Amino acid sequence: MDVFDNLAAGFGIAFTLTNLGYSLLGVIVGNLIGVLPGIGPLAAISILLPITFGLEPSGALIMLAGIYYGAQYGGATTSILLNIPGVASHAVTCLDGYPMARQGRAGVAIFTSMMSSFIGACVGILIMMFFSPFMVRAALSFGPADYFAMMALGLIAASTLAQGSALKSIAMVILGLLIGMIGTDVQTGQQRFTGGIPELSDGVNIVAVATGLFGIADILANVNRPQGSIIARGAMSMRSMLPTMAEVRRCVAPILRGTGIGAVLGILPGTGGTIASFMSYAFEKKISKTPERFGKGTIEGIAAPEASNNSAAQTAFIPTLTLGVPGDAVMALMLGALIIFGIQPGPRFPAEHPDIFWSLIASFWIGNLLLVIINIPMIGIWTRLLLVPYRILYPAILFFVCIGVYSINNALFDVGLALVFGLLGYGMKLLNFEPAPLLLGYVLGPLMEEHLRRAMLLSRGDMMVFIDRPISASLLGLCAALLIWTVWSALRSSRRVHAQA
Repeated sequence: MDVFDNLAAGFGIAFTLTNLGYSLLGVIVGNLIGVLPGIGPLAAISILLPITFGLEPSGALIMLAGIYYGAQYGGATTSILLNIPGVASHAVTCLDGYPMARQGRAGVAIFTSMMSSFIGACVGILIMMFFSPFMVRAALSFGPADYFAMMALGLIAASTLAQGSALKSIAMVILGLLIGMIGTDVQTGQQRFTGGIPELSDGVNIVAVATGLFGIADILANVNRPQGSIIARGAMSMRSMLPTMAEVRRCVAPILRGTGIGAVLGILPGTGGTIASFMSYAFEKKISKTPERFGKGTIEGIAAPEASNNSAAQTAFIPTLTLGVPGDAVMALMLGALIIFGIQPGPRFPAEHPDIFWSLIASFWIGNLLLVIINIPMIGIWTRLLLVPYRILYPAILFFVCIGVYSINNALFDVGLALVFGLLGYGMKLLNFEPAPLLLGYVLGPLMEEHLRRAMLLSRGDMMVFIDRPISASLLGLCAALLIWTVWSALRSSRRVHAQA
């Protein structure tokens, strides 16, 4: 009963007029930031952090948190409508969301993403309320070897993201790993593969990679299309934006599985929503009886990753608040905000500051409900964006992409980098290579290298550390099983083709 009593007290604080206003402001700003390509919650929170210094701690944290998880809702919109991930964690949503939009079902895709996001976020909040201590203990049991094994499992799963040849998918993963190695070595301080270009000393900007590979590449691919809009003109009713009952039934299990994956990965430092969304998508495609539908506009390809990244966005607060260990750069800013207000995160935080902790949790419920209320009426407006003629739409998209990429570091170099990756993505389209495995390889590669080297240092170079630890041994066993199953499936498909011939 203590949990419900504390939550009731939290709602009493969160439901004050001032805090409701901060929550509404946060989710609206976050939603807009998510819709605008390339900006992301990190830049928004960095800009708005100084104006919170004069606010009450509860109100300030409620607003900053609203920006963070609000961006997770908005990022799906541009991924579905324009094939441009507003936030990196929504890149995988492009794979099925954009084809659905091209089929005239953008409203269904956005509605599915919103409801999946809401369900994933709600489950994430429940886990935060009831299972935070258990989840923290589970996260603390992970060592460098375990993280490395988990990253390896993610990279192997990435081979399922691409359509067609598994060899092409592996090539994209390797290319992503190589791009991720560009920059300054963390342990030695030496620059690698920068070609003497100072702007590359901090690595390649992920926003430039994502917007280039998906957005700019799609613009180049469609620039010579006949004049007209992406979808045919016609009446758009609320009923046409709702999924069918068959689609709803198909979404239930993927949403639950995606939520579970996101909840677990959200509490692990350095993972977060991007990896969770890719892994949930890969898992759904792997277990599906009809994997050929993925990448062509299947609704499960939207439901699973959207539930996953929003669940991860909520559980990411668990290690930040209860351990003082931020999982990503955005959570590091949230940690900084707590310290600025004289609050020390840690295991005693919920007991010493119950008003702040439980009002923040209550604001999660309020903010996610506000996001659904705000976004669902906007679906019709967003889908009408696809009726704008090509000659007007694509220059505007390119303009906003350039602004978003430039705003990260205020550097024209990043804009040029996005254009280079746009050309690379266009070439990949011509050769039937998928960009998603490249992006996941880029995200996971540096993390995988860091944990490998850390595990080797702690074990004094003994490779048996990956077998001796139960978690890493189990994950590597799954890697081996996945590889064997993939090879067996490929051989079986090849035999079917020969038999039909």
